[in-house]
Amino acid sequence: MDRFRLMQLFVRIVESGSFSAVARELGMIQPTVSKQLTVLEEQLGVRLLNRTTRRLSLTEAGREYYERCQRILDEVQELETEVAGLQNRPTGTLRVNTPVAFGHVHMMSLLLAFQRKYPGLAIELSLDDRYVDLVQEGIDVAIRFGELGDSQLVARHVGSSARVCVASPAYLAAHGTPKEPAELVNHNCITYTYLFTNEWPFDGVDGLQSVKVGGDFRANSGMTIRAAALEGVGIASVPAFLVREDIETGRVVQILSQYAPTPIRISAVYPSARLLSRKVKLFVEFMQEEFLKIPLLHPRSPSRPVPRIRSKPGVATPART
Repeated sequence: MDRFRLMQLFVRIVESGSFSAVARELGMIQPTVSKQLTVLEEQLGVRLLNRTTRRLSLTEAGREYYERCQRILDEVQELETEVAGLQNRPTGTLRVNTPVAFGHVHMMSLLLAFQRKYPGLAIELSLDDRYVDLVQEGIDVAIRFGELGDSQLVARHVGSSARVCVASPAYLAAHGTPKEPAELVNHNCITYTYLFTNEWPFDGVDGLQSVKVGGDFRANSGMTIRAAALEGVGIASVPAFLVREDIETGRVVQILSQYAPTPIRISAVYPSARLLSRKVKLFVEFMQEEFLKIPLLHPRSPSRPVPRIRSKPGVATPART
């Protein structure tokens, strides 16, 4: 059996978790499947699977080899599809990573719309607020917020997210409403664990400024920060899409809107442009088009404050102090 067939066999063993299931699928007997895997391990010079009478488990080398095999097999399948003249029908599995809050609010519906457009494509979505290693974890493309550091990854700008400062009516009633960013040093500010600094940027008539904030509550999730703001813990600086409905219904109040900071850059990030797969290329283009339809994901003028989100009629807001 050639190396490519052995790779296919190995991937099916991992996916099914059973030699016998793969044997039935391929019309073989179980000892033959086990022998072919042994041949692959001998060719590679490493053990890929730990075998017991009850279960199979990947070794560290096996996990890395499995993830690379998945990518190779997907690319071969796409190549065969394109050569057959089906250029607009990407196949295989598209593995996408996105921050948790953005995944719940927007990405789920966008991915389903993308899949309806290309029904031959399987979708695998992972939600994580940390920056995952795309190559190590087998991710095709990730949606990331903020300026990106030096990296071997390729980043494509797909949108911008407005940022707002918010607090609950109860918090503002008890502690007052800051009228200028500098007053935030006297308030309990809810901060984000994954940021390297607690300096919040603002953009006013005098230009850009930053305020070093502090508080007694930190979290590594935008959704948790939102929940803390709703509970009256303090003031939060969050993407506007996360709290739009809360502002409209009066559950939180948008403050310092005249100093709204520069929108957060949104990028689609992927491992390499040299062998960019068609499914990733189409997905990135789709995201760019769809983000243009969502006002809070493409503020018209990044250098100007984002327009204030209005409360719905009849929703009371606390008096300014």
